[in-house]
Amino acid sequence: MPEVRIDVVTIFPDYLAALDLSLVGKARRAGLLDLRVHDLRDWTTDRHRTVDDTPFGGGAGMVMRPDVWGRALDDLLPTAPDPAVRLVVPTPSGRVFTQRGAEELASAEHLVVACGRYEGIDARVVERYRAEGHPVDELSIGDYVLNGGEVAALVMVEAVGRLLPGVVGNPQSLVEESHGAAGLLEYPVYTKPPSWQGLEVPDVLLSGHHARIERWRRDRALERTARRRPDLVDALDAEALDARDREVLDRALHPDPSDDGVRGASHQGEGASSAGGVAK
Repeated sequence: MPEVRIDVVTIFPDYLAALDLSLVGKARRAGLLDLRVHDLRDWTTDRHRTVDDTPFGGGAGMVMRPDVWGRALDDLLPTAPDPAVRLVVPTPSGRVFTQRGAEELASAEHLVVACGRYEGIDARVVERYRAEGHPVDELSIGDYVLNGGEVAALVMVEAVGRLLPGVVGNPQSLVEESHGAAGLLEYPVYTKPPSWQGLEVPDVLLSGHHARIERWRRDRALERTARRRPDLVDALDAEALDARDREVLDRALHPDPSDDGVRGASHQGEGASSAGGVAK
């Protein structure tokens, strides 16, 4: 039986076709993830299949009607609130969606994702279901505005889906990757050939010395996090940092311009990118 059921409601079901690809699509076909995409217009009652109307109080744009959304969500959510069933509403006014948020959603049994469009969904929809006791998560993938919630839904479904047992082939990848248990950005990664266009793979990675490699990777992860996301450094567990960790963080946060050796080593360590960055 699938670990999680996810229902996505949208006026553009084809937008979610990408969920049939890659690991999420494979998990869906293997029965590890019960993923269903619904057309909101199926819950309309007029011949024009109307889902929106002009905003009260005036202003530009259109607002998605609460009656249509109410019929859809009444069909998909349980009648009685269930802590294992969450309503997820992508919105730029929501709290930021993080890896911890993905882990929280992955622990649910059923997610219903409501993709808004235009100026958004009538505020009474979230107000009603929250007042009834349904767990509601209003989430943002970044400080910008998109045309609708579908892109955010793709991000959230992939972030949640890959955490489910059996979806990612090597579970260790979930531990080591960016924004993992350590709260750090991922260290730079390299593969063959060892020399490419005058750029070399750091010698330590070719040494076979596992302890040195592990230390080098942690140093680079600490440096990268300090330079690119100092806000994450503030959230680190101080008791989990050893003396070397503190030294690396201090050097990265307060670089000495005269220390060419340190800067050179840091630049060498930053020579690769990862797909594990922040969803923005």
